Amino acid sequence: MKIESMRNLFFEQIQDLYDAEKRLTKALPELADASTSAELRGAFESHLIETQGQIIRLERIIQELGEGSNATTCDAIKGLIKEGDSMISRTDKSPLRDAGLIAAANRVEHYEIAAYGSARAFAQTLGMDRAVALLEETLKEEKAADQKLTKIAESIVNDQARQFVCR
Repeated sequence: MKIESMRNLFFEQIQDLYDAEKRLTKALPELADASTSAELRGAFESHLIETQGQIIRLERIIQELGEGSNATTCDAIKGLIKEGDSMISRTDKSPLRDAGLIAAANRVEHYEIAAYGSARAFAQTLGMDRAVALLEETLKEEKAADQKLTKIAESIVNDQARQFVCR
């Protein structure tokens, strides 16, 4: 789709986020399974449930726009998921892997925070109050997920992973 208007740009951003969230529903269970920390596993599992709700919100926005679903691919999330997969394959199941998974997941959250923030700003510009509210709800969840991951890293996992410094 050629982007010729702010509405086109907004729709492209929503489609990109939709693809990202769909991909993450497949990646989050893999991250949970690869974790050794019960807290980290729980964070991934609870964020999967949130992600499913985020997909529903994006579908509402797409429906309100009256647009069909385009096959937009979120290349950024594909790459970030690949980094997480690489972390899993290159580290033994241990607190060290957990620390790497948190780092990879934080990068995903930061991407999503930026993308949802931009989409929300576009919706505000377009006067799409319902979309603004839906995007704001998701943006808050993404920020909370990022903070939760950071807290798990700083209060539990990083100290446990420190034992691998001299290996």
